[in-house]
Amino acid sequence: MTSLRLMLATAATGCATMAMAQQMAGSEADQDYAAALWEAMDAQSLVGTDPVLALPYPGTDPHGMMLETFYGDATVEGHSGVLVVKRNYGPEGVTADEVLEDPVEHLLSVTVMFQREDGYDPETNNWFWAKYLPDGSLDQNPEGMALAGLVGKGADAGCIACHEGAGGGDYLFTTDARLTEN
Repeated sequence: MTSLRLMLATAATGCATMAMAQQMAGSEADQDYAAALWEAMDAQSLVGTDPVLALPYPGTDPHGMMLETFYGDATVEGHSGVLVVKRNYGPEGVTADEVLEDPVEHLLSVTVMFQREDGYDPETNNWFWAKYLPDGSLDQNPEGMALAGLVGKGADAGCIACHEGAGGGDYLFTTDARLTEN
């Protein structure tokens, strides 16, 4: 009987942890912050109606078959931090030339990492994650949660769950350059 209670308690704790992880992202505050972040990126011509372009390179799921990645800084709500913007293009089989010829037609989403102020979430180096649709609205997971904030923290899938595997402890796959003081 004791081992059954222990198993049930462990299962309940695991379910509560997963539920808490899902609540760590997509809140109204996360969505508001993501909207302010989109405005900051738009002001730098990284998103929006006439963004700067770079030479696309081959990608893979969950991002896109062709990608553009930009590194820089942004200021959101008075905080300046490192910004990583990845434009995700498709469909499968799309070429770099096709993307350059008509980027609007091929843009599927924009995924972003923005390093927020110290104390936001030290476990993830204070990264804020967001996945936008081409119009700047937030994408959603199958359960309808807006993909903004600590997406995938403590879960088996999602931004943080994947990027935890990046070397160097910086959550970045595409560069080993030191972008932050952390």
